Amino acid sequence: MDKEAFLISRFDSRFIGDDGAVIGEWIYSADAFCEGTHFLKEWMTPRQIGRKAMLVNLSDAVAMNADPAYALLTLSIPRQMEEEAIAELAKGVQECAAEYGCEIVGGDTVGGEKLHLSITLVSRSEAPLLRRGIRPGDLLAYTGELGGVKRDLEALFAGKKISRDSRFFEPKLRRDFIRKARPRLRAGMDISDGLYCDVNKLLDLNELGMEASIEIPAAVGMSGEEYEMLVAFAPDEREKIETLAKEMGVPLTVFARVEKNDFRYPCGSHHF
Repeated sequence: MDKEAFLISRFDSRFIGDDGAVIGEWIYSADAFCEGTHFLKEWMTPRQIGRKAMLVNLSDAVAMNADPAYALLTLSIPRQMEEEAIAELAKGVQECAAEYGCEIVGGDTVGGEKLHLSITLVSRSEAPLLRRGIRPGDLLAYTGELGGVKRDLEALFAGKKISRDSRFFEPKLRRDFIRKARPRLRAGMDISDGLYCDVNKLLDLNELGMEASIEIPAAVGMSGEEYEMLVAFAPDEREKIETLAKEMGVPLTVFARVEKNDFRYPCGSHHF
């Protein structure tokens, strides 16, 4: 058991397990975006950092077919960070939140050695998409083209520049597709820790396995922070979902069938 899974196992709550906690009509979710773990300040402008911090949180709401309503922002701000940079950071967070109809309603600020952001979202959904509920025979698929974030991250570590429209800087969320596909989806989650790890989480939660229909290379399966969608649906929904994805210009790859076995991808911890 890795440290994240061990920590989660220390808490006893029926609301833990999805991209957010569904409590009544509200969905609560939170994510951190930390210098030295998720980014280096040399890689991104303050505005880009603010936008991505908000996007990785919005991804949880999108993954659950929810509309974000309110957000709480907690910041650890380095003492040497100038006001102009702080203003640009705030602008990035505020702009991105507004694009999704979300209002920043409070939070906290502390001084620190590095820049860390933590955002709590409060969202609503009439039909939340959960991770539970897959059945043997269901198909597993992912949106988008995975692997680019891992490639760009490796380039940054090598001191190279990457495209300004890289999804490492600005993930592409599939809000409209999930909204329209929701009636046909059995389960879903966003791909934040890499396809391999997130498929394993889905299978663990449902106590099932799978049989791959196509091989997923490690460069694709272990590309974290993609923020594409992993979805499950019944086989008789495949044609309609693939047609919808095509109409909306969303790449969709069906890669496995759910089975009663113990298949798991090789996967290490992405958090430590």
